[in-house]
Amino acid sequence: MSMEGAAKTPQHTPGAHAEPRGPGEPTRQSPAEQARTAAAGEARKPTAEETRHAVSNTLKGSAGNLIEWFDLYIYAAFSGYFATAFFDKSDPVQSQIDAYLGFALTFLMRPVGSWFFGRYADRHGRKAALTLSISLMALGSLILAILPGRDTIGVWALVILYMSRLLQGFSLGGEYGTSATYMSEVATRNRRGFFSSFQYVTLVGGQVLALLTLIILQNVLTSEQLHAWGWRIPFILGAVGALVVLWLRRSMDESLEHDKIAAATDNAEVQDAGTLKVLFTQYWRPLLLTVMLTLGGTVAFYTYTTYILSYMNNVSGIPKEQTSVINFAALFLFMCLQPVAGLLSDKIGRKALLVAFGVGGTLFTWPILGTLANVKSPMVAFLLMAAGLVITVGYTSISALVKAELFPAKIRALGVGLGYAIANSLFGGTIPFVGAYMNSHNMRAGFITYVTVCIAISLVVYLFFLPKNKSRTVLDDEQGHAYAEHSTAGTRRTGAHVLTSEEGTR
Repeated sequence: MSMEGAAKTPQHTPGAHAEPRGPGEPTRQSPAEQARTAAAGEARKPTAEETRHAVSNTLKGSAGNLIEWFDLYIYAAFSGYFATAFFDKSDPVQSQIDAYLGFALTFLMRPVGSWFFGRYADRHGRKAALTLSISLMALGSLILAILPGRDTIGVWALVILYMSRLLQGFSLGGEYGTSATYMSEVATRNRRGFFSSFQYVTLVGGQVLALLTLIILQNVLTSEQLHAWGWRIPFILGAVGALVVLWLRRSMDESLEHDKIAAATDNAEVQDAGTLKVLFTQYWRPLLLTVMLTLGGTVAFYTYTTYILSYMNNVSGIPKEQTSVINFAALFLFMCLQPVAGLLSDKIGRKALLVAFGVGGTLFTWPILGTLANVKSPMVAFLLMAAGLVITVGYTSISALVKAELFPAKIRALGVGLGYAIANSLFGGTIPFVGAYMNSHNMRAGFITYVTVCIAISLVVYLFFLPKNKSRTVLDDEQGHAYAEHSTAGTRRTGAHVLTSEEGTR
């Protein structure tokens, strides 16, 4: 069985000609004709107009990703200022824990959001799902921006706050898989790694922007002002930004692959698109592969981007004011390296970068985190943090694309989103808790070992279970068909559509 699963294969006579199905209906092709069509489309280079559309759609798709992650991270960044407005003022420590519970709730809802939006995107289009996702995120931020405190509406303030976090977690769960699918599909074949890397450019950018907003407001407003009303400003900015992205997304194009699936697939297969039944029975192998290749990457990502600040504050001798600046500088470098690594993957292949991350993470997690625990110099701390992030960029820059290349279009958004959400919720999202718990029980070595083992497990997957480096993928076949049909004169006018390769034999 292939990694794509046991897809339903229509019966064709080898070498038979395409069978017309009536006016305006799709034209079936034999497997041999499908291969020739895909090869012809793949051989042609994208036109300047197609490249321009790829750039425009990538920017519109990734802009929403930026705002969604900004909205997520400002909650964590400003929780110390609004905690007393909604939680028990008599116990500051407990109120902070209650605030972090609101952050954890977003991870609880991600698998649910990935299922809903994955199904929605595979059935109704990527654009529709991304538009709905950003709308819900805007609503969640607006609720937090105007929500009265506990002194005004009592316990309902806490209930509504948690509900808004559940809503945002639901939205974010759908954003990852759908945006990963969309950006992979609209990218030109020769620059697919480069364009797809902007998902993590904007993901990290959301965290950088949230941290920058915190630094600016801390220098503009007094501590009393931030506690009283200043913490509402970033949520207002997030809601306004989401509305701007909503306007942008209304004008972005649907991906070619989804158009072809909708036009060329049997009604029975359209009904199966985006269903858990199809995912678990026909594509369980790529789903499992998605979870396992995400395991080490999400653990490394949350270790070096989220938990690292708390880790440094607890074990190093560097003042907290300086660790925030160090974290910001390292994250900014990390963000800038994403497209560089994505472009490199277009040259040397995706697998090579993943293996480099796996080897680097397995060998150097202990030296980096172990040394960071005793460092006194801010410059040395920055170099160590940057080293961990440089290693991790081998995963983050192309992870979404690698997952998208495992699934056909009719199940891609659900497969990518759900596989990521499972690994992210179980392993990546729990890193701050696991790290804090082990550190408080003098088990720092155990935590570093845990991170190392997770990366090593994924390294085994990269080496032995991923397709060969630079091998042909489902996306190559689909985009080949899309380009071939797009360039065939009169095809759209006559209503004759070419079937995508998922209906043939892989």
